[in-house]
Amino acid sequence: MLHRIARRITAVIGWLSSISLLIAGFMILIMVFTATYGVVRRYAFNSPEPYSYEISMMFLLFSFVFAIPAVERLSQQLRVDLISNRMSKKLQHLIIAILTPILGIAFVSVLLYKGVEAANYAFEIGEHSASAWKQPMGPIKVMIPIGYSILLLVLVVKLVSGVTRFWALLRGKQPSPEAFAPGDAKEGGE
Repeated sequence: MLHRIARRITAVIGWLSSISLLIAGFMILIMVFTATYGVVRRYAFNSPEPYSYEISMMFLLFSFVFAIPAVERLSQQLRVDLISNRMSKKLQHLIIAILTPILGIAFVSVLLYKGVEAANYAFEIGEHSASAWKQPMGPIKVMIPIGYSILLLVLVVKLVSGVTRFWALLRGKQPSPEAFAPGDAKEGGE
């Protein structure tokens, strides 16, 4: 029963991170078209418009915040293993699959808290951008905590998976496939 619930929660979080990656990719595509439109209008028609740069900057932020949960879930981030490769398999696993998610959860929790604080403040004062466009900043700033909350969920799943696998390693057993979050199978030296 507990394994079934854990698998469903992991699947939902995986789906959320995949959707956020798809949104990030779509935003990058929009950035390409917007930047191209701005350049063509500026240099071909000698008629610059101020919005393409601002849209590109806004979508660059969104694409970063929405891509990170999927990158973390699939363990596609860069990792320098110069020191950890010299450690025992159990110590490698402890550092990579348990300590790293704990530190990530602490860091992302602060970012999430400050992001919610900034978004609330932007809504309270009716903050607008300083550009000619004067778009409201509240809806833009609320996207940051949304992306970081998905990342926080991914890190919690990775931590639970890491603790489950570490417990199996301590007992001298091979971790069950159910103990792996996506992208975790290659972590921790198994």
